[in-house]
Amino acid sequence: MIRLVIVDDHPVVRDGLRGIFEADADFEVVGEAGNGSEALALAGRLAPDVVLLDLRMPGLSGAALIRALRAQQPDVRVLVLTTFDDDAEVLAAIDEGATGYLLKDTPRTELRRAVKATARGESVLSPTVAGALTRRAATPEHQKLSPRELEVLALIARGTTNREVAGRLFITEATVKTHLLHIYAKLAAKDRAAAVAIAYQRGLLGDASTT
Repeated sequence: MIRLVIVDDHPVVRDGLRGIFEADADFEVVGEAGNGSEALALAGRLAPDVVLLDLRMPGLSGAALIRALRAQQPDVRVLVLTTFDDDAEVLAAIDEGATGYLLKDTPRTELRRAVKATARGESVLSPTVAGALTRRAATPEHQKLSPRELEVLALIARGTTNREVAGRLFITEATVKTHLLHIYAKLAAKDRAAAVAIAYQRGLLGDASTT
């Protein structure tokens, strides 16, 4: 059973989401919060598997709350569910460690499926978010792989699994998958094998792969 905390500043929205998940025996809604500070305290006390989070709330911003949640509980999964699809907010949430990002018009069946995937550490991104990542990767200042992305790619090139990469770099598997999404977008690669091949062709792994 997936233990879930719902965070939204609108009680009606929280009630609706609670109804969606309580109708499924695979979920247990262990708590609700109406602002960022309350959510942080609640998550610290209840240790949920997934925090379902609106992006704009009173108090802490969505990105700040995600950062605080991840610092407090590195293994917690955060799935953003919001009406906002502004690129800057989307990318800030992803960069802070959100495992997934969906819009509130997501059908309930797909939403339950997304929370299950999030609990497994899988990245769940709406087409809007995927598009935002692609647009950012297309800008010159973001085409270059970051030092952390090079570290991840160098380990992947050695045949290291996502779990092993996470252990080596002291990050979560969800964060590894987010880094891989960024790498794929920047290198225009469809999967990890293609990313490694392109990186070798461009000479990107010459130094990183020997560290």
